[in-house]
Amino acid sequence: MDFKKDLQNSLKKQLNKEITLEIPPNPDLGDYSLPCFKIGNSQDIIKIINLPKYIKKAEIKGPYINFFIKKDILAELTIKQILKEKDKFGSKNIGKGKKALIEHTSVNPNASPHLGRARNAIIGDSIARLIKFQGYSTEIHYFVNDIGKQIAMLVLACKNKKPSFSQLLNLYVEFNKKLEKSPELEKQVFELLNKLENNDKKTISQFKNVVKICIKGQSNIFKNIGINYNQFDYESDYLKETSNILKKIKEKGRLFTDQEKRETVNLEGFNLPMEHPFLPLTRSDKTSLYLLRDLAYTIYKIKKGKNRNILVLGEDQKLYYQQLKAILSILGYKAPEPVFYSFVLLSSGKMSTRYGNVVLLEDFMKDAKNKAINEIKKRHGKIKGIEKLAEKIAYGAIKFTILKVSSEKNVLFEIEKALSFEGESGPYMQYTYTRANSILKKAKTIKKVKLILNSKEEINLINKLSQFPEVVEEAFTHLQPHIIASYALNISKIFNDFYQNCPVLTEKPDIKNARLNLILAYKQTIKNALNLLGIEAPEMM
Repeated sequence: MDFKKDLQNSLKKQLNKEITLEIPPNPDLGDYSLPCFKIGNSQDIIKIINLPKYIKKAEIKGPYINFFIKKDILAELTIKQILKEKDKFGSKNIGKGKKALIEHTSVNPNASPHLGRARNAIIGDSIARLIKFQGYSTEIHYFVNDIGKQIAMLVLACKNKKPSFSQLLNLYVEFNKKLEKSPELEKQVFELLNKLENNDKKTISQFKNVVKICIKGQSNIFKNIGINYNQFDYESDYLKETSNILKKIKEKGRLFTDQEKRETVNLEGFNLPMEHPFLPLTRSDKTSLYLLRDLAYTIYKIKKGKNRNILVLGEDQKLYYQQLKAILSILGYKAPEPVFYSFVLLSSGKMSTRYGNVVLLEDFMKDAKNKAINEIKKRHGKIKGIEKLAEKIAYGAIKFTILKVSSEKNVLFEIEKALSFEGESGPYMQYTYTRANSILKKAKTIKKVKLILNSKEEINLINKLSQFPEVVEEAFTHLQPHIIASYALNISKIFNDFYQNCPVLTEKPDIKNARLNLILAYKQTIKNALNLLGIEAPEMM
């Protein structure tokens, strides 16, 4: 039963006003809270409302009315719902019959992705999981910049040879160094791009070969960490649409040729922080710039993702997004919903592929896995399946460290803290799951009994379990996975308190089975929460 929704609807009818219930920050303040700032005096309101049968009492705290649910009813209905819905518990099926599209990752195909770029993929994957969980038919897209300047630089750097994926980063960094010393090399880059847009077969083949090597390597790395895509969209496939877009912008009276013979769009009236309102869409030789090709691709996505269209971008792309949104509005389209994320920082500072001062995701994954193997060996010696278990722990640690921070804030990554089995880490939450699993295995059978939960630890746990659907909806509405991460960590701590203070297997049958049902409900809920973060729940650690 959705207590919050039912109580909210009841109060709306009684007060004949729009109201929104909140969850108090402290469980001692009740299960739900009604802010009365805008609707009247809390003391007057509490006198006229009739409470549903499942509400034990209502108390006034300043401008708030706090509602307390009867714990026996809360426990019985919550656990019944969890054990019935299982992997679906937490979903309100908001997206049933609707379509969503999310584009994320979209790393330039010029090198192995570094840890900073991986934040896009990890956030995007979690958002995609949230959308799917709410019932949307969801497509995950990866936009491949296969005809950009960076690819032309790599083509020149390769010198008609076929390098391995691991060699691409050094080739790219070395070419950038040469370009800084010899700016005339840039002329060769643009000549190559011109040949490409004029359908030179040899040039097309060179570009495709480099991109193919890179995309295969990048997608394998992301696949290994549990991130997959439904479709790779290649920028070159949208070249033919660019002339139509230029034509439509011209029809709107917004297209002008500047002194350098570039086609530009006039963005006057959009209050963008630009030096002048004319934004280039082509080079002087009329070859398209990325923005023009991205417009064609974005329009394709808008038509395909009918109900929700989401785009994950670095915070350094905010002005670019505003420009894209302005041009789309000129053309009569609504821009995708953006999710901006900030940087991943190491002790050495911000990473850059161009200058080579990066920590590659692939290397970081290997390092984290090796550290996890060592930790497992300390606890259990060399066990069967240690490689797979170490991957679950290591990759979960990486993902949680990135996802527990709100996307607009920087992440400072410290590998030792990330892999700790204690504190605010992925392994800590996975470990509470294995503890729950261990108790249930030892119990062997669980009987259904009347749930008499009296201890503070039991009540705190059942309260938190009941809140999961609301937490999922909030994270889904705001496209913020850190809300799920915060919940998962919080409920893990609450379960740990329960584990430390509430014996299970040694108790009388009724208490034992009541607590076993509570543990079973916890195990399912934390598994669902971790799944939304893209983190696997291991059976043992």
